[in-house]
Amino acid sequence: MDGSEGHERHHDLRAAPTAHPSQRPHLAAVVEDAFYDVVGRMLRRLGWRPRLLVYTGYGTPEKVRVMARVLLAPAGAARRDDRRPLRRGFRHFLTVPAPDSPVRVRVGTHEVDAVTDRSGYIDLELTLPEGDTLPAGRQEAVLTSLESPEAPSLPAPLLVLDGATRFGVVSDIDDTTLVTGVPRPLLATWNTFVRRAGSRRAVPGMAALYRTLEEAHPDAGFFYVSNGAWNTAAALRAFLARSGYPAGPLLLTDWGPTLTGWFRSGPQHKRASIDLLMSWFPHVRWLLVGDDGQHDPEIYADAVQRWPDRVCAVAIRQVAHPGGSDAGSDAAHEGAGHGQPGTGPTTADPAGGGEPGTPVVRGRDGAVLAERLGRLPGVLDG
Repeated sequence: MDGSEGHERHHDLRAAPTAHPSQRPHLAAVVEDAFYDVVGRMLRRLGWRPRLLVYTGYGTPEKVRVMARVLLAPAGAARRDDRRPLRRGFRHFLTVPAPDSPVRVRVGTHEVDAVTDRSGYIDLELTLPEGDTLPAGRQEAVLTSLESPEAPSLPAPLLVLDGATRFGVVSDIDDTTLVTGVPRPLLATWNTFVRRAGSRRAVPGMAALYRTLEEAHPDAGFFYVSNGAWNTAAALRAFLARSGYPAGPLLLTDWGPTLTGWFRSGPQHKRASIDLLMSWFPHVRWLLVGDDGQHDPEIYADAVQRWPDRVCAVAIRQVAHPGGSDAGSDAAHEGAGHGQPGTGPTTADPAGGGEPGTPVVRGRDGAVLAERLGRLPGVLDG
């Protein structure tokens, strides 16, 4: 294994699957698995080999979550990886997973072997041996595909938050950081599957707002939670970096049938991701940022109810809805029963994105949200 010479292999690194539990699969998953089994065998005969993709994980000094995926790819695909984020959207979904593919994960000098699930994912919670912890900040795990020993080991970034971190941001992606048009299904489909990733537009002012938050809280963690598929991770990562957003883990979903049905529940994924962050980082208070194009206000209201005193504020970007009405205007929700967004920070009932006592601000772009968040102590002023 590259870079492991001189290190004794340790077996006391404890690993547990995090997000893809085993259970009796739904008929849709059985059909999908059979299809990929046939296609996978054919591609392997044509010389395709397992190719490892790594995602940014996170954790504490004592335990980390490591995420990756193994797909089948033709020879030379790794050399073309720098062009992948700029492809048209639909091409990110033309993939074939490599299930049951062995992968070695190393954190520090400690290693553990795992195998991918039915969709090619590795999603592990690794508990480090007592007394051998990670420092806070940007760290990394190293992953190696044992099925393709000729392939190089890959570093997987890890965001480690220790007990000194007191502030974090959970952000939606579609129509919160980049313009997708989710409330308009045809436009969202065009933006997702047809447009090139490099032509996507950032929501005005949001990157500047996030950089201001990062300056006020240098040790904060930024987590981008979306119903989008892991297939788009490379394109989203490139977009966030190009647009000036702070780096942070992407928490996305699988594409296609699940073990329980034809499609997975987007709201359930977001709720589970938020709950996991809350449980891993009990010392952090969170700013939840989303939009009103789908379910973010309700999901964040539920989070406030489940985790009292753990959410310092909720920020909702108001998007333009079909029919020409602009929900982003300051007057759009005046007298709607959710406070008066035109007057600055408000509190709201759960249907409006929080519970009484939780500040909720709304605005059409990052500049408006920044101005209103600036009136809340401890958010933009550290």
